[in-house]
Amino acid sequence: MSRRERVPTPYQRNAFAPGALAAATLFLAPVLTGADRAMIVLFLTSILAMIVGWFAVQAGRWWWVPVFASIAVVWNPILPLSLAGPVWGAAQPVAAVIFLVAGATIKVRRS
Repeated sequence: MSRRERVPTPYQRNAFAPGALAAATLFLAPVLTGADRAMIVLFLTSILAMIVGWFAVQAGRWWWVPVFASIAVVWNPILPLSLAGPVWGAAQPVAAVIFLVAGATIKVRRS
């Protein structure tokens, strides 16, 4: 029986962990009702959007930057937009899927 050597992949996905954390937060957002918990969702989403956007810049994936800049603005906890109802309810899972897709596709070559 021969042992195969494990070959590391030549790429690393730096945006995967913050993207997955933001997606989990956004998928759980409807359950997290109340003013304090809603602020936590806003803070986490906007901060993680800026982090994933920065990883996109580092990876040279510039088309993700306006997407995550707009997510950071919409989920801004300092000057929140007054969105409610079905639009806000639909925006959260859409943003969660965007975080997951970006986390899976933003990659850089290992040094």
